[in-house]
Amino acid sequence: MERRNFIKHSALAMALLSIYKTDVFAQQEIFRAYNFKPLRNNVGIFTEQGGTIGWLNSSNGFVVVDSQFPASAPHVIEELKKLGEKPFKYLINTHHHSDHTAGNIAFKGLAEKVVAHQNSLVNQKRGAEKANNLDKQLLPDTTFGTGWKAPVGNEKISAYYYGSAHTNGDAVYHFENANIVHVGDLVSNRKYPYIDRENGAHIGNWITALEKIHNQFDNDTLFIFGHSREPEKVTGNKSDIKAFQNYLQKLLTFVAAEIKAGKSKEDILKATAIPNAPEWQGEGILRSLTAAYDELKGV
Repeated sequence: MERRNFIKHSALAMALLSIYKTDVFAQQEIFRAYNFKPLRNNVGIFTEQGGTIGWLNSSNGFVVVDSQFPASAPHVIEELKKLGEKPFKYLINTHHHSDHTAGNIAFKGLAEKVVAHQNSLVNQKRGAEKANNLDKQLLPDTTFGTGWKAPVGNEKISAYYYGSAHTNGDAVYHFENANIVHVGDLVSNRKYPYIDRENGAHIGNWITALEKIHNQFDNDTLFIFGHSREPEKVTGNKSDIKAFQNYLQKLLTFVAAEIKAGKSKEDILKATAIPNAPEWQGEGILRSLTAAYDELKGV
């Protein structure tokens, strides 16, 4: 009898231990702060805090697009190092905002080159000087105007600049063999965008830039977005580019009509949705309305 009870209790204990272990591991997975995910052809994404990071694991080195913050950047570095002992060939910035560049400092002494559009460098440096934290920045040392190209292993990266949009320094980066394009904050997927007029944003030009992007790439192109209302939807296709372009067009159309109807800025800013763009929801509509009003009024 004692032996049977011992076996029964031991089995129960082992079962409980198994459940406990499984639960602990499940909790670790659930509460893991970041997501490091391959997409295709050795290109992937990293999400934690701030703008979506893109990465390339090539045969002769790593490439990282955007860097989030100093607390999260080391995590993508750690994950990439698990894939092999290789140099970090390029750290690339889509634009200057701190949720895309503050983590650059984690790559100091690691990245061989830091790349960005020339206006992005100006904006980043000016912002850091204004915040008195220039010593906490790793500024781009390689800049370009209309475009830039670089081979990395079996992959080729091409950068394109379409003019003022989200800022005056946004660039997109095409991993040509993988056919993946990181568009940074030129697309805010179903989430009200930040429109940085202080640093050269222009909604009308932004619409034109998105049209060029839509026409330039094909139906197999996978796009990486800077932000998304639903965190798991930071990648998408040409239809998502068109949808965001439509949002910006409907925003300008709506605000222009309200101005023509004699509405005051205060009244226009009371709107809670943009007509004919129902997918854009949540917080942040005030930023869009304000930017559109100021642009249309020439403020």
